[in-house]
Amino acid sequence: MSSSLKNLSDHTAKNIGDMSGKRFGILVSEWNNEVTESLYSGAYETLISNGVNRDNIIRKDVPGSFELSLGAQWMAQQDDIDAVICLGCVIQGETRHFDFICNAVAQGVTDVSLKYNKPVIFGVLTPNNQKQALDRAGGKHGNKGDEAAITAIKMLSI
Repeated sequence: MSSSLKNLSDHTAKNIGDMSGKRFGILVSEWNNEVTESLYSGAYETLISNGVNRDNIIRKDVPGSFELSLGAQWMAQQDDIDAVICLGCVIQGETRHFDFICNAVAQGVTDVSLKYNKPVIFGVLTPNNQKQALDRAGGKHGNKGDEAAITAIKMLSI
């Protein structure tokens, strides 16, 4: 469902298990930093509010969204990481670069999840402009970081 029709921060507590012993890796793209820092804040606060121990949240920064896949692989291969959350923002530009990056990251994140049999969550915004990005990173449409964190929690609760 489009985030213009649903607030990304709205979720139910249904199917959420005990997260106190789970460890989460969060990868944050440095590109579009204003947006990705807000996504991180949303993800972090959602994890904490759902019982995750602060010491069990490991943050690593990567240069851009393209690097999220390899960063996710490095985190997912660690036995003590239960889920990985990838946060990034790729804003549509005038060239096809946007398409290549978005497709590569989506496929890369999926591949890592399947390879390591762990939740690896795609928390990457793909808006048309900066305003749309900010609207989805704590603005009027909520925060995709919240949504990514709750997705990781619910996947670990299955």
